[in-house]
Amino acid sequence: MKYPDGQQVKLGDRIELWAGNQGRVVCAIDTGDYSADYPKENWAYLGRGIVVLSEQAGLIHYTEPEPGMRLIKRDTLA
Repeated sequence: MKYPDGQQVKLGDRIELWAGNQGRVVCAIDTGDYSADYPKENWAYLGRGIVVLSEQAGLIHYTEPEPGMRLIKRDTLA
């Protein structure tokens, strides 16, 4: 999946989901990347997209980016 600006979403990215709500990408299903806390065997069934752990809404699965979604900082998750 890509952000609205065309950048590839990567595991560990710190992102703004919408105004006032940030989160971290904990699964990048399209690229087969999963954090230790959210392993492939538990999340690959979703098929595609990303899973974000957001500050205000908990876990959210996206198959397409929201128009206001943007990368704040690249990071990595072990």
